[in-house]
Amino acid sequence: MAQSIHIGIDLGGTKIEGRAFTSSGTELDRIRVATPKGSYPGTIEAIAETVEALETRAGSKGTVGVGIPGTVVRSTGLVKNANSVWLNGMPLEQALSKRLGREVRCANDANCLAVSEAVDGAARGYPVVFGVIVGTGCGGGVALDGKVHNGPNGVAGEWGHNPLPWASAAELPGPECYCGKRGCIERWISGSGLERDYQETTGKALHGPDIVALSVGGDTEAMATMDRLEDRMARSLAGVIHVLDPDVFVLGGGLSKLDRLYINLPSLISQYTFGGPVETPIVQAMHGDASGVRGAAWLWPAAR
Repeated sequence: MAQSIHIGIDLGGTKIEGRAFTSSGTELDRIRVATPKGSYPGTIEAIAETVEALETRAGSKGTVGVGIPGTVVRSTGLVKNANSVWLNGMPLEQALSKRLGREVRCANDANCLAVSEAVDGAARGYPVVFGVIVGTGCGGGVALDGKVHNGPNGVAGEWGHNPLPWASAAELPGPECYCGKRGCIERWISGSGLERDYQETTGKALHGPDIVALSVGGDTEAMATMDRLEDRMARSLAGVIHVLDPDVFVLGGGLSKLDRLYINLPSLISQYTFGGPVETPIVQAMHGDASGVRGAAWLWPAAR
């Protein structure tokens, strides 16, 4: 048999991506298949077959970690808070372990981002990492010394479902969220939140990239929309500092590609934090869209 490998699986709503890595972090292989939407047994089998195919091609068995769009409750072993709703209430981790004949570790996909970047990415060397995914929605995860911090309820880092801090009268009570509450950070700081805010203030419906492009071109309405996005993100990150005071923020997801965030956010955050200026670095995820699957692989620590 060849060298031992580490397999990471990113379970998304439309695709399942698996990658195999060496213990030093070198990618060996990758496979992507469609997610069997709505089918829990089909999802189990698709993940298992992806793992087996990677191992067959590598000529070696490995550890398996899976990043999921939800969390596993410690006390019950059941999934909750997954937007892939067919996973909720199911023993995914146990079922995968049984199917593959070894322990499989599952973690929230934002936690996997934080772990990936803490182990060998943009946050390497920082003890406390807060990973932020700002894409269609807004998620967060915490890594302590390169390991996932879930908390007893499995929701550590879920800043997207806190209310927007220091909301103005115009921002209250806030838009409805799928979680059943109103005014959640996720409904403001996300690609969908950006588009909704622009439409509500201008009466025009545009996709996020078009709004960004208009702002770069000097369109005043688009620029104002981007300014509001940054101010709301600054308020929200200030709240994280007040509770956790992480050593670094790592941004992933579509909005993380906006260079202006890394220029403007530090001074904006300082306006909202207790005691004034902050020194917390804000960095873009080094591994980009691969951070989730890499972090899943590093749910099993590797010797480096």
